[in-house]
Amino acid sequence: MTGEGSYKRVLLKISGEVLMGDGEFGLNPETVDRIAGDIAQVHASGIELCLVVGGGNIFRGVSVAAQGMERASADYMGMLATVMNALALQSALEAYDVPTRVLSAIPMSTVCEPYIRRRAVRHMEKGRVVIFAAGTGNPYFTTDTAAALRASEMDCDCLMKGTKVDGVYAADPEKDPSAERFESLTHFDVLQKDLKVMDAAAITLCRENDIPILVFSIQNAGEVSRVLHGEGRFTIVRGEG
Repeated sequence: MTGEGSYKRVLLKISGEVLMGDGEFGLNPETVDRIAGDIAQVHASGIELCLVVGGGNIFRGVSVAAQGMERASADYMGMLATVMNALALQSALEAYDVPTRVLSAIPMSTVCEPYIRRRAVRHMEKGRVVIFAAGTGNPYFTTDTAAALRASEMDCDCLMKGTKVDGVYAADPEKDPSAERFESLTHFDVLQKDLKVMDAAAITLCRENDIPILVFSIQNAGEVSRVLHGEGRFTIVRGEG
């Protein structure tokens, strides 16, 4: 679908659940190391790379809010979970000799840098992988929306969404094995069909800024690089043109 060399700067969104491996919560060191190895492979090819990581493996604000906690407080706790994941990925990437910086939307200078757009761009220009933590820094926004926002701010050529499934389906394939799988869609298709790829705010941001979304399974080793070179199994969501 897309030839090698088409993407110069990429944002990779990793769901927190992927980092659990086969566990029920927390971080699986082998899984984190494997994903770091995949990212290192892409970085070595010369592509400028930034990441947004979710926090659902540690804390999911929406579900806790549904149990009675104030939504804003629950969301802030979820943002802190993403910082923990970002620091784990930074450590794993540096073990592969990949220079990495964590930039948090919630300032916490003891453990990472504050998010400043120009600083983030400069880090990538210098060949560093940048991990954006703490979502947008605001409650009521998902890490998917944070990924779309940062991809827009960084002027990325595409947004990759690494999940547990190998593309976009009409329904959850784990619950409905006969669910239709899509090879390609437009941003409008996703909104119109109410497909659960990313939330509507994230899809709309990508649509307005003409950013294609590549949805793939990050559970297969080496898949990040294969998808970027058009060889892997993925669904592409792009503009109507």
